[in-house]
Amino acid sequence: MSSSMLRDIFGQAIEAMRHNLRRTAITVLGMAWGIATVVLLLAYGAGFGRAFETIFAQFGTNMIGVFPGTTSEQAGGARAGVKVRLHVDDVERIQESLQGVTAASPVMYKNVSVQNDLHSYTWEADGVRPELISIMNMDIAQGRWFTANDLQGRAHVAVIGSEAKQKLFSGAYALGQTIRVSGVSFEVVGVLKAKMQEGDDNLNRIVYLPFSTYSDIKDTRDIDGLWFSYRGDHTAVQQATRVLLGTAHAFRPSDRNAIFIADIMQQLSQFRLISLALEALLLFIGALTLGIAGIGLMNIMLVSVQQRTREIGVEKALGARRSHILMQFLSEAMVITLVGGLSGVALAYIIAKTVGSITLYSALASNAEAADIHLLISPTIVIVATTILVIVGTISGMIPAIQASKLDPIEALRYD
Repeated sequence: MSSSMLRDIFGQAIEAMRHNLRRTAITVLGMAWGIATVVLLLAYGAGFGRAFETIFAQFGTNMIGVFPGTTSEQAGGARAGVKVRLHVDDVERIQESLQGVTAASPVMYKNVSVQNDLHSYTWEADGVRPELISIMNMDIAQGRWFTANDLQGRAHVAVIGSEAKQKLFSGAYALGQTIRVSGVSFEVVGVLKAKMQEGDDNLNRIVYLPFSTYSDIKDTRDIDGLWFSYRGDHTAVQQATRVLLGTAHAFRPSDRNAIFIADIMQQLSQFRLISLALEALLLFIGALTLGIAGIGLMNIMLVSVQQRTREIGVEKALGARRSHILMQFLSEAMVITLVGGLSGVALAYIIAKTVGSITLYSALASNAEAADIHLLISPTIVIVATTILVIVGTISGMIPAIQASKLDPIEALRYD
C-alpha cells in the first residue's frame, strides 16, 4: 500500500471523526480516562514498592543479626534445652571464616538511667564497635562516631540519638557535654540523624558507647548479639552462619531455636513479593478499566459502520478493496486511540504532579515522609500502559473494520 493511499485513508478517517465530533470526543475521553487509570495504578504500585525499599534501606539491607537462644534438639551427647552463649570470639569467627562478610560488631544492650544536670531518663544504652555505623547505615548529624582508638583506649565517649539529644539538651549544643549512663560519666562526641520511628519505639533515644567501655555498665563476657554486613546471597550466608556457630557451640544447624537470625534481606524479599503481587493486581484492574473503554470504542465504531453502510457500498462499487475499507475504519479507531492515549498520559502526569505523594508510613512513624507513596511515572510504566492501549485499540477497531470490509456492495447500496 503506497504512502499516498495511506494518507488518503487517514484523511478519510479524520474527516469521519470531524463529522461526528461529539461522539468522537466522548470516545477519546473514555480512552484517555482508561489509559490515565492504568498509568496511575502502575505508579501507585511502583510507589508502594519504593516505600518499603526506603524503610529497609534506612537500616541497611545486606545485614544479618544473630542472637542467642536455647537448643530444642539434641546434638551429640548434649541434651536439648541448653542456653547458647555467644562471645566476642564469635564475632571474629564470623568475620574471618564466612565468605563475603564485610564488617561485624558485637552488641550489648541494657535499659539504664541516662542523666545530665537537668534531666534524667531510663533509656537503652548499647555497647558496640565502630563498625556498626556502616553495618546499620547510620548517619552522623553532628560531631563524630567513635573510633578504633576510642575502643582500644576504653574512652568514655558517647554518641546519642536525635531524640535523646533533644530531650537532654533541647536546643543547646550537645557536643562536649557530659552525661551519666548508669552513673558513669561519658562525653557526648556525636549526634545521629533521625531515623524513621514508630510510636514509642526507642530507635532515636539509644545511647551508643564503645564496646570496651561498656564493661563499666554490664558484664561483656557473654554478648547479647552481633550484627554483620555481607556481600552475596543472604540465604547461603544465613545457612553458613548456622553451621559455623553450630560447630562452635555444639548445636545442630537445623535447630532454629538455638540462635535467632534476623535476616533483613529475607524480610525485604517477602515484602517485594507482596509489592509485586499488588502491582500485578493493579495492572489487571487498570487493564480491565481500559478494556471497558475499548468496548465503548468498538460500539461507537460499529455504529459508524452501520451509519456509513451505503458509503461503503459506493466505495466498493468504485473499486475499493476489502483491505482499503478495513484500513479506513481501523485507522479511525487507531487515531481515536492515539489521541486518547496521549491525553490520558498527560492527564496522569498532571494528577501525579498535583497529588505528589500519598501518606503511608508517615501515618505510623515520625521522620518517615520518604517512605510515603510517591507517584512517579517512569518510562517503563508509560511503555507498559501504551502496549496495553495499542492491544485494546487494535482489537476494538479491528472487529468493526472487518465487519465493514465484508459488507456486500449490492446490499450496501440498497441500505437506506
